[in-house]
Amino acid sequence: MIESNIKLVVIPEEKLDLLLNGVTQIQQQLEAMTGTQSQREGYYTSFEVRKILGISQKTWQTYRDQRRIPFCQFGRKIYVKITDLNEFIESHKINSRS
Repeated sequence: MIESNIKLVVIPEEKLDLLLNGVTQIQQQLEAMTGTQSQREGYYTSFEVRKILGISQKTWQTYRDQRRIPFCQFGRKIYVKITDLNEFIESHKINSRS
């Protein structure tokens, strides 16, 4: 049985690409805010790392240049293992005096 309420819309391919890229960006921002992607895959994006550490983009670039935190790079995307970031944070922990 074919549904008769289906409507087709034709749009140029470049407009479709822009729309899909916009949806992907929104999805990535939502995942960064909720942490769903990083919890599922075990990696943080650069945005998430900077947010967690409270550092600027320039400081994050310096950390990467100095190899302070291990990271993976695929094209322009950079990922940091959650465990590597936790180790970095733990190694910079200042214990309180008793």
